[in-house]
Amino acid sequence: MDRISFYWKNASVDAVGKDHGVSVKDLKALAPRIARITKSIAEGRKKGEFRFRQLPYDADMIDSINREVEHFRDRCDVLIVLGIGGSALGNIALQTALNPYTYNLQSDRTRTGPLLFVLDNVDPDVIKSVVDFVTPRLKKTILNVISKSGDTAETAAQFVLFRELLQKKLGKRYTENVLMITDPEKGALRKVTKEEQYRSIDYPAGVGGRFSVLSPVGLFSAGMCGADIEAMMGGAADMDKRCKELDIMANPAAMIAAIHYLLDQRGKKMSVMMPYSSSLYGLADWYRQLWAESLGKQDGLRQKNLFTGQTPVKALGTTDQHSQVQLYREGPNDKIFTFLEVERFDQRPIIPDSLKHVSELEYLAGSTFQKLINSEKAGTEYALLKSGRPTTTVVFPRISADTLGQFFYLYETAVHYMGELLEIDTFNQPAVELGKKATFAVMGRKGYEALAAEIAPVAVKDKGFML
Repeated sequence: MDRISFYWKNASVDAVGKDHGVSVKDLKALAPRIARITKSIAEGRKKGEFRFRQLPYDADMIDSINREVEHFRDRCDVLIVLGIGGSALGNIALQTALNPYTYNLQSDRTRTGPLLFVLDNVDPDVIKSVVDFVTPRLKKTILNVISKSGDTAETAAQFVLFRELLQKKLGKRYTENVLMITDPEKGALRKVTKEEQYRSIDYPAGVGGRFSVLSPVGLFSAGMCGADIEAMMGGAADMDKRCKELDIMANPAAMIAAIHYLLDQRGKKMSVMMPYSSSLYGLADWYRQLWAESLGKQDGLRQKNLFTGQTPVKALGTTDQHSQVQLYREGPNDKIFTFLEVERFDQRPIIPDSLKHVSELEYLAGSTFQKLINSEKAGTEYALLKSGRPTTTVVFPRISADTLGQFFYLYETAVHYMGELLEIDTFNQPAVELGKKATFAVMGRKGYEALAAEIAPVAVKDKGFML
């Protein structure tokens, strides 16, 4: 198995100075606390807590996913995932990482699975374009509806729309084209699933949306599109062994958390993830939710009004060398950077030598795009280093199911350590709920009339207009 690696030398005091880096002394001072957290997590796992850490070992869950993939694969030309946030970002990240950029443009003979659309928003234009596209293909269109609570407004609205399309086309047999992933016992979607007899997979109890990529939430669509689920879970299990180490220097999740925590205390209030691979760009999107929703908390476990949390930012190498690095080098030194680097890309196109007679372009002749993109990463890393900006790197030997499993598990575990260091509840998201309730109120849901009246003046556009 290829193992991903974490490098932190360029976040050290030797690289960027004592005001902006961490030292071995800093890490050793934090080591006893990290060891206590590691022991506490281990004890919690024995009690059934931190369910996301057990997903790689859940054979029944993996069997249920494979069973549904087997059932739907041969009768599915188009797979539509209806979900949002944690019910979509992991799906998108897996698809963009493991399949070609042109996946949905390939012929049925060359694609590894059905056409895939992940509707992670309720933009009317996007929804109508997908409706128009799938209407002639409804007989072999499968809906994968994902909502833990079952009453997420965006997912519910999408489902009602596509359900009606299927009903009109297929009649009573439309239910055969739906797979639900929702709470096993409660919620609106579970109620509908029982009433209309849809096939379903249980949303794993005790697993929050942002920790659900290595569950049916992320793995069903990945499996449908050709991903090796067993290899992915094997990678996650291998990372689990590394993340159990008491020694901070041997535990990559603890190291990531410790470095971010120490630099957060020194004013690094932003965390930039910058993949040097378009295929891995979805990982930065997934990371943003994981880091923001887990760590952005007003109150701690023991102290009120902490207002913790680094702001996660995504960037793409090399694209954002030309759009963001000016700010990153000469703007506020309030960021820690994490590069994602690929040692071996699947494809190695060669740069032709037809313009080698042009002296300014001669250095490119006969080289490869892999060498170019990794040289660009090295150049950006060096430039940030010269400006005293701390950087770390996660190296993928190659992009594969097992290295992705390692990555997801590593950062899910790292954010747990980070939350423990900050003394907050990593797994709740109380601030998200008000926005959901406000949406219900504005949409006219019964029981939210008082909130609707409170919101009404805010929505009036009577001042501040400019032309």
